[in-house]
Amino acid sequence: MNYVFRPGAAAGSDRLGGKAGALATLHGRGPCIPEWFALLPQAFEDSLSRDDAGSGPVPVRLAPAVLRELEAALAVLCPAGEPVAVRSSAPGEDGRDHSFAGQLESFLCVPTDEVSSRVLAVWNSAFGERVLAYRARHRIPGTPKPPAVLIQRMVRATVSGVAFGADPVTGRPDLAVVAAVEGLGTALVNGERDADTWHVEGSGGVVRRQPAGPGGAGSPVLDDAQVRAVAALARRTGEIFGCPQDIEWAIGDGRLQLLQSRPITPTARRGAMAIWDNSNIVESYSGVTLPLTFSFARRAYTGVYRQFCRMLAVPGDRIAAHEDTFRHMLGLVRGRVYYNLLNWYRVLALLPGFTLNRRFMEQMMGVKEELPAEILAGLGNAGIGDRLKDGFDVARSLAALAANHHLLPWKIRRFHQRLDDALAPPPRPLEAMTAEELSAHFAGLERKLLTRWDAPLLNDFFAMIFYGVLRRLTAKWVGDAEGTLQNDLLCGEGGMISAEPAARIRALAGLAAADATLARQLRDGPLAAIRAAMESVPGFKTAYLDYLARFGDRCPGELKLESPTLHDDPMALLRSVGRMAGRETPEAGTQTPAGEQPARRAAETRVGKALAAHPFRRVLFAWVLRHTRARVRDRENLRFERTRLFGRVRRLFLELGKRLHADGRLGDPRDVFLLEVDEVLGMVAGARLEPQAAELVAQRRAEFSGYAATPPPPNRFTTHGPVDGDTAWTDVPPVSPGAEGPVRKGLGCCPGVVRGRVRKIVDPRDATLHEGEILVAERTDPGWILLFPAAAGLLVERGSLLSHSAIVAREMGLPAVVSIDGLMGWLQDGDQVEFDGGTGVVRRVGRPGVDAAGAGPSIPRGGDGLLPIGIPGTESPTINP
Repeated sequence: MNYVFRPGAAAGSDRLGGKAGALATLHGRGPCIPEWFALLPQAFEDSLSRDDAGSGPVPVRLAPAVLRELEAALAVLCPAGEPVAVRSSAPGEDGRDHSFAGQLESFLCVPTDEVSSRVLAVWNSAFGERVLAYRARHRIPGTPKPPAVLIQRMVRATVSGVAFGADPVTGRPDLAVVAAVEGLGTALVNGERDADTWHVEGSGGVVRRQPAGPGGAGSPVLDDAQVRAVAALARRTGEIFGCPQDIEWAIGDGRLQLLQSRPITPTARRGAMAIWDNSNIVESYSGVTLPLTFSFARRAYTGVYRQFCRMLAVPGDRIAAHEDTFRHMLGLVRGRVYYNLLNWYRVLALLPGFTLNRRFMEQMMGVKEELPAEILAGLGNAGIGDRLKDGFDVARSLAALAANHHLLPWKIRRFHQRLDDALAPPPRPLEAMTAEELSAHFAGLERKLLTRWDAPLLNDFFAMIFYGVLRRLTAKWVGDAEGTLQNDLLCGEGGMISAEPAARIRALAGLAAADATLARQLRDGPLAAIRAAMESVPGFKTAYLDYLARFGDRCPGELKLESPTLHDDPMALLRSVGRMAGRETPEAGTQTPAGEQPARRAAETRVGKALAAHPFRRVLFAWVLRHTRARVRDRENLRFERTRLFGRVRRLFLELGKRLHADGRLGDPRDVFLLEVDEVLGMVAGARLEPQAAELVAQRRAEFSGYAATPPPPNRFTTHGPVDGDTAWTDVPPVSPGAEGPVRKGLGCCPGVVRGRVRKIVDPRDATLHEGEILVAERTDPGWILLFPAAAGLLVERGSLLSHSAIVAREMGLPAVVSIDGLMGWLQDGDQVEFDGGTGVVRRVGRPGVDAAGAGPSIPRGGDGLLPIGIPGTESPTINP
């Protein structure tokens, strides 16, 4: 049996693993490599099979035949007993996707009589906890396999280091990076010493030098000729392997020698950087989102952001030059929708006034992070000419904004009329249309609505501006150190359609409570029995059908076209009504009238007292407050119009799925949700072949089922280069408290102190919320409104002060706190908490089975009851189409 592989041999090369395999490929092709041989994995297997090998997963000694062959190879490699390096060379190690750097043992300067024990240590490390954890973290399938072991003559290095054939930070393929230290390079690789670093262009020019000494002082360990030689070695290995390489090298005995070569892995093989963040968009697209929804949303966002820039008077040539930016405002990463945050920054950079007041624009647009350095570098420093031109653009933009603000009420009325006209029942119902007619109807909706979304865009923009100004005025003029007064002033405005479902549910519960049979069926009966019981209560049936006609498209995940609506399955609504009807008093009609909430009245009184001696401030404050209330109200109402549009598009594409299924081109009507918009329309137009569609659907079904079964990416992360299903990312962890501790703090968005049991809910469709319980969720969307009437309070892990849950809670007078870091992991079902919806402070006061005070009603805060606890700065929403 041959247990040893020597360079140039053919047999055994397929079992060498990463390190030895790379050296075997490079043998005789130019690079100077220290002499070496490898002990093949068969040596592990034969040593493990000995009777006295022990009961563990690895051998405890080498088999005699293995030991004899190892000693013979060492005698040839090191005739004078020279020391060697003993390194792992496992399958998959030092590969394109995973380097396994530092996971398996390697040993330097090993005497020949200790090599056999080091081989055993390398084998043992391949099955250790460190490797198992690495494989689990990177989702590497299968179990570890025994590695080959590379045994190589040590180089008496005067200088050593690493080099990259392409820049690992920027991804530039023409820029090599060389790092060097005196002596052995282990201290550099292990992070124990800083290195001198050089960047070398393809022409050989050294464009950047970064000495390692304090403040960049000290003599470099390489001269420019040596730096160019190392860079050339890195590039030459890349040419041999066909991809940029990450090499280890050393200069010893007067020669530059290559010790190791591996592909630059995804975490280092860095193309263009992207920052992905779902903070604002997760309310609309939570969980896995299918291709039809994503492609439709991407089309909508492209048009909306482009239109937004036009309305702010961005020159047309600048908009055209950034067409690719507009097309990629969103990304779909492992089935989840994210903002491409750098493209969001690039859009911000297009806006007039950006070079004059970038930070103000970031704050107003809800961007909390500093503009990335690479974007700033692309913008450059504005000179006098740039600032003058930008100043003219600002003046023109301000004039346009003033006109648009004056015309906004008219624009909103016109938008509602345009949407009503576009969504009016077509001459032929969707169910009777041909596929070609459905396709034409969709094109009409895009033309009439998606390219003319002016009123929602303008209203969102002014809502953010007025809300931000109101916050500043309450702090500066009224002395609101807590940062809560503006929320109290916005409570109970009235006229908000998102609060209407809660009032209707209460009314339905009141009607159902009068009929014991109907109430019982609503709580526990099947749909057929509920419908039969409705016939005996015609008033309930009429109110129920009116609810479906008005809000049937409002469901959890309502902007995801694949989401079933209340038209498809009304049981969530019916159960909510039934549970409320089963209470002693179903609370019908208990919503506080508009403008009469105690917190609002107390806030208005406080403002009046603070501004009594300042008539100009009083007038200006009243003007800002009036417009803030109107813009926040209209923002939520216009979002409902978006729900209506998405509802029509959902039904339209489902009908298209039925046509394609009837023609035998789709296996199931709902397969349409696994295709993109252009793919579906292409099939209707005859541009797609049926076998390709069937294969694509099957592939995507498996792909997205896999995404649903695996943990999602982080809420915020960075990537470099193309993003696909196997992309590695760098997590950008939020600043959040630990898992323990009795207190959390979020953004208080509706005042009131509540004490009670918590109920954690993931899916509102199958949820049960008992009287007096506090609803706890990671996120909410308009479909959660079915649970709000039964809740004593609301706690949400994600969200902002202008998110849907915050706005509706304020309208209903439901005490609420959003943006509570780590909430779902911190609380358990049945925990007792007390929270203040004004200050955002949440206290856990008891665990299940531990004595704690029972649930109590909410306690509205008066103007004199403000707790002296501030809340952090808030986040404004992005503009959603």
